[in-house]
Amino acid sequence: MTNPPQRPGQPGWRGRGNPHDDPATRRLLRPGGPDARTERIQARPPDVVPTEQFRRPPPPVPNPPPVPNPPPVPNPPPAPPPPPEKRRAGFFNRQTVPLLAIIVVAVLVGGVAGAELYARHRADDVLVGIAECVVQDGATISYGVNPPFLWQHLTGRYTNITVHTAGDRVQSADGMTADVTLEDVRLQDSATSKGAIGSLRATLTWRSDGIKDTVAANLPGVGALITGVRTDPAAGTLVLDAGSASVTAKPVVVEGDLNLEVLDVAGPFPKEAVQSALDDLTKKLNDNYPLGIHADGVEVTDAGVVGTFSSQDASIPREDTNACFARL
Repeated sequence: MTNPPQRPGQPGWRGRGNPHDDPATRRLLRPGGPDARTERIQARPPDVVPTEQFRRPPPPVPNPPPVPNPPPVPNPPPAPPPPPEKRRAGFFNRQTVPLLAIIVVAVLVGGVAGAELYARHRADDVLVGIAECVVQDGATISYGVNPPFLWQHLTGRYTNITVHTAGDRVQSADGMTADVTLEDVRLQDSATSKGAIGSLRATLTWRSDGIKDTVAANLPGVGALITGVRTDPAAGTLVLDAGSASVTAKPVVVEGDLNLEVLDVAGPFPKEAVQSALDDLTKKLNDNYPLGIHADGVEVTDAGVVGTFSSQDASIPREDTNACFARL
């Protein structure tokens, strides 16, 4: 006989009685209150201050899935080293600084050299003009180099100046060459002079043909008869030939003047007349020498007569005294 199904709560369900009577299934009741299933949660009074608020924790971040190891990649061939970077050279570096220094020095030297050349050209123009005016012949000028000529020109004090003439004449003396050296030339304009020359030395070389031409030009009547001049270096004399007649004279220095002393006259000319004529000639030559020049010595050579002259602390004349120095 089949037993009908039993519902829960019925006696005999699963062989058990009322579940409330079963200690294993008996529910715990709140002491002194109704069944917990019917208990209501009363609302909190508004005047109660909450003591703690609970924040919901953030959801956990899932761990990323593991990445499988990639297959090994073969090492690429080493790349060539990059070309060295060109450093932009600055304007001033180890190479340009010495170059700039050389350029600056070259410019300075070039400027000084240019000024030196200009000063020499300017001095040549002035001094050559003065020399040619004084000797009445062509002349060339040279200068000492210590200190540099530019400094001499700026200070107006020249250590030494050398003058050499062309040899055609020196004033009234035909065939004469002058070599003059001036030392310690000080240009300083004043009411009486344009400066001073510490020392002057001159060598005058008078050729035999020039003596003949000078005598002929400066001794009227007698000079026209002179046909030639011979020298005797051993005796230190000159012989002036006038056809069959002749005059023998000796160059001498007397009180700073160069004279011709007549020693002998062969022919119709009186000795005194010949001496007087030669004295007039030598006086004209001596008086025209500028800057206080005086004769120191004389020598007869095979070619003519050589005289040495000098001057010390000579004043440079102003243009009103000697027009040749007007440009100085």
